Amino acid sequence: MSPGPLVSVLLSAVLFGVSVPLAKLLLGDVRPVALAGLLYLGSFLGLAVYSLTLRAIPAGRGRAADRGHSPPAGSVPLEIGRREAKLERKDWPWLAGAVVAGGIVGPVCLMAGLDRISGFSASLLLNFEGVATAVIAVLFFRENARKRTWLALALMTAAGVALSWNGVGGGRFAPAGPVLVVLAMLGWGLDNNLTRRISDKDPIQIARIKGLAAGAVSTAAAFLLGQGFKLDAAAAKGLAVGAICYGLSLVLFIRALKGLGAFRTGAFFSFGPFVGSLVSLWLLGDKPRWPTAAAGLLMLAGVVLIVTERHIHGHRHERTVHAHSHSHDDLHHGHAHEGEVRGSHTHEHVHEPLEHVHGHWPDTHHRHGH
Repeated sequence: MSPGPLVSVLLSAVLFGVSVPLAKLLLGDVRPVALAGLLYLGSFLGLAVYSLTLRAIPAGRGRAADRGHSPPAGSVPLEIGRREAKLERKDWPWLAGAVVAGGIVGPVCLMAGLDRISGFSASLLLNFEGVATAVIAVLFFRENARKRTWLALALMTAAGVALSWNGVGGGRFAPAGPVLVVLAMLGWGLDNNLTRRISDKDPIQIARIKGLAAGAVSTAAAFLLGQGFKLDAAAAKGLAVGAICYGLSLVLFIRALKGLGAFRTGAFFSFGPFVGSLVSLWLLGDKPRWPTAAAGLLMLAGVVLIVTERHIHGHRHERTVHAHSHSHDDLHHGHAHEGEVRGSHTHEHVHEPLEHVHGHWPDTHHRHGH
């Protein structure tokens, strides 16, 4: 199992975890719905600048390297295709659902909930994205789960209940803020599973479209509700946070979905909330009381259970014809080319039937039943 998807999801988790305390700071100057729009517009703008920069590189510079090809001396360069596969017509319904669930419902609910609770508590509640992703993946998309995984989800649920118990003011039960954050996590859980269906396509293209669509809708809604924003320093900060903590994080997350599947990507992503919690303690001066401390321990136990899972068994791959970014250094890509091909590249290719045993996650090539 390649470590690449793990590195991607952990970096994605760190970036997104840091976004929560930073957004909490910005809510003093920008209303929740408007901030949700700014974050996704920033995601789109950051990725658009990156894409334009790539296009500005002269076509002749490093062409073979960019495409992952090293043709033999004296031969014509092998034209296979792009490094990443572009979206097709059949992919658009999945992307549209992901935009609505994760680009509009999710961030608006998160900003509204964050406006009501501390950055520390909100950061811990981000673990419910992994819970929602896992449950939806198992119940609706037929990914497998074991007893230890369900135990982990039970621990995280108990932690969410603890976080609803407000330690300030005599132990008052105040569910409004946590409920809104959990609704956001449900939206992102559905988003993750829908995006997983197209995770073998260009992640930058997916993230750019999602950022533009979600940002435009949320921004328009903010102005219609009288919660618009001025083009000032606060708005610029919102765009910057969106570009890095949403745009870059989302690209890394999609790369992880391709290699790990929705269930386990959501589980490993649970590392991010703990980063956000620590940053909240330092940046916002939050002081966790006993309910939040207990919730943190429960969340940590749940994450450990999922991260330490091992999955290995004999399985069969049926014949498949598809196109996605791949290299020839794993167990599933042994097809031939005219000329030498190295590195990542994209083209339509055939996988013949194969039976073998090895450790794996539900990636692009392991979406079989159990």
